[in-house]
Amino acid sequence: MTTISNTVNTNSSPSKLRITDMFFTDIIGAPMHCTLMKITTNQGLVGLGEVRDAASRTYAAMLKSRIIGENPCNIDKIFRRLKQFGGQSRQAGGVCGIEIALWDLAGKAYGVPVYQLLGGKFRDRVRIYCDTDVRGKHSGSDMGRALKERMAMGFTFLKMDLGINQLFGEAGTICSPTGIVSPDLRDLPDRSDPHHRLLARNRSYDANNIAHPFTGIHLTEKGFDRLEQYVHDVRQVIGDDIPLAIDHFGHIGVDDCIKLCRRIEKYNLAWAEDMLPWQLTGQYQHLHNHTTVPLCTGEDIYLKENFQPLLASGALAVIHPDILSSGGIYENKKIGDMAQDYGVAMAMHMAESPVAAMAAVHSAAATENFLVCENHSVDVDWWDAITTGTPAKIVQNGYIDVPDKPGLGIDDFNDEVLKEHLHPAFPTLWAPTSEWDGEWSHDRLWS
Repeated sequence: MTTISNTVNTNSSPSKLRITDMFFTDIIGAPMHCTLMKITTNQGLVGLGEVRDAASRTYAAMLKSRIIGENPCNIDKIFRRLKQFGGQSRQAGGVCGIEIALWDLAGKAYGVPVYQLLGGKFRDRVRIYCDTDVRGKHSGSDMGRALKERMAMGFTFLKMDLGINQLFGEAGTICSPTGIVSPDLRDLPDRSDPHHRLLARNRSYDANNIAHPFTGIHLTEKGFDRLEQYVHDVRQVIGDDIPLAIDHFGHIGVDDCIKLCRRIEKYNLAWAEDMLPWQLTGQYQHLHNHTTVPLCTGEDIYLKENFQPLLASGALAVIHPDILSSGGIYENKKIGDMAQDYGVAMAMHMAESPVAAMAAVHSAAATENFLVCENHSVDVDWWDAITTGTPAKIVQNGYIDVPDKPGLGIDDFNDEVLKEHLHPAFPTLWAPTSEWDGEWSHDRLWS
């Protein structure tokens, strides 16, 4: 005889669930440096999380003492406590990584997939696009053939790079002040000096972190000709029917962005991504007013309120948050819902492990105006094996199926695979974090 008690999941008592610890493993080549995370509980449930690609585990570890002993099912309460410690782009990685681990725990505790806790799903599978790289000097026809291979794999949405990086070394295509395009390393101490590596890194940081309006970089007519020809040659190979988005233009100013967009308008682009720093709302409006190319940005924006000025400006056709920078699964859905109110679609950036990918899938499934999600790891042959309990091929025919398993739909990390790809700077698998247990500060933001 079947009774209610036979069908209820009694592996967890949600009201008594408590967070007990936090652990990290760093891997490299997935394709980025990824910091993977586990949050453990007093009932044996483990929540899987991840810090944003190429960020620092410190962004999450510093928050450990603020969540130990808390019930992970109180996600919104914990998020409101933590969100002051997140910042734009990678600085949000700790808050967001913890947030998705909390959703994984809540779903496991109640025995339901995360999307169900968000109100249900609008779709059973999530469309994926893959950013496509061709190494070395190459032509638009070469890129077209690489994209054609993606189409043969079942992808129905494509993206490629187009910008000043493709012009380096070709005389007469770029006009720029000396020292702007590459860092000046002439006065660094000898390599035997212990500070050489750090100084070189910081010099490179200084050279490569100048915002677009201040670089003084311009394309010449020859440069514009080359980039227009590149897009033409790509379309000649892949045809006009499949959406093609473009990214990585380089740090050029708004006037050059206008000139380039006008050159490539005729090639029916899905969007031009991150042409300008996202903070420059007025410049995005100016660009939008001078081109019909759909504009897209958002992977570096943290929290719903920081998307609002761009959405209100009317400059964007697509927002493009990353689940590990936007605020996590729930905040990401709020962002998508707000964008829908402004008539803007939501795509999603994703260059991390299957944990971030599945977190993005749940948020996308629960958001009506979702368009497409990135996967930057199509060419990483061990990416699917990072986790257990997920399909042997997570992306199939250009889609990820929305899982019905509890939480994110992942059983665990595959430690044998992780051991083969540990970041050399972090050689310990699931390193303990006891040094952060006593971290304390007076966190109130008012007197």
